[in-house]
Amino acid sequence: MVSRAGKTPHPVFVGTSGYSYTEWVNAGFYPPDTRSAHMLAHYVRHFPVTELNFTWYQMPKAPVLARMRAQVPAGFRFAAKLTRTLTHEVAEERWRQDVLRYREGISPLLQARQLAAVLVQLAPFFDRSPNNRRYLAALLDELAGLPLAVEFRHRSWVDDRVFAELARRKVTLVTVDAPQLPHLFPRLDVITNPDLLYVRFHGRNVSGWRSGNMQKKFDYNYTDAEIDEWAAFFGPMRTKARESVVFFNNHVAGQAVENAKRLAGRMEGEGGRERKDWA
Repeated sequence: MVSRAGKTPHPVFVGTSGYSYTEWVNAGFYPPDTRSAHMLAHYVRHFPVTELNFTWYQMPKAPVLARMRAQVPAGFRFAAKLTRTLTHEVAEERWRQDVLRYREGISPLLQARQLAAVLVQLAPFFDRSPNNRRYLAALLDELAGLPLAVEFRHRSWVDDRVFAELARRKVTLVTVDAPQLPHLFPRLDVITNPDLLYVRFHGRNVSGWRSGNMQKKFDYNYTDAEIDEWAAFFGPMRTKARESVVFFNNHVAGQAVENAKRLAGRMEGEGGRERKDWA
């Protein structure tokens, strides 16, 4: 059943989309000369969850994720993007084999109960055409049994029938904060999975999104007023899910870190979790 309201707040885990950014050394989050291999160990001192970006660029490998697990506390959570060969560069002849490879790659997180969700981030050109609807249904069938969250980037997916189907499958509809552009999927207060609310902050840099330049696209620093406004919007939603994960994707110049800390602080005392209480 699709939900739009609620009563009692549940835990909120706030983090960032990715953590291995050399520019975060210059921004002061990581100590000087911190190497990429040592960034996760520092990151977990500040946040209880992260969203893995590298699994979009390349297929995850079980030994790599097992080593990452060894660097974090038992209560730390990971979300992992689905690889781009399943969402953006789909090869009809092999995508089912790619699903099997992906499942094997993330198995250490699943077995350790540290996999918050697999993020199925769909492309802006992935509209609600008959072919795309059939592919998404088949993809979700192949991924069944994993905790799934779907992020639409095309506005054509705003449809109660879509939300009802996600709810039937217990797949989370990702809530997004992004520029208000005509073609983009908007921010909605729709919850399709009572187990998980999944939120992504992309920033509101309209000109950056229109430019197509990745650095400009995610170059945005949320104001205190915007954080407060969003927290008020978020409040009623989080009462309808067992837990919530929130990721800031505006990584340029370490803005995601600062914004995530501010929102986590805003959530403290309301079920939000940051730093030591999740370890």
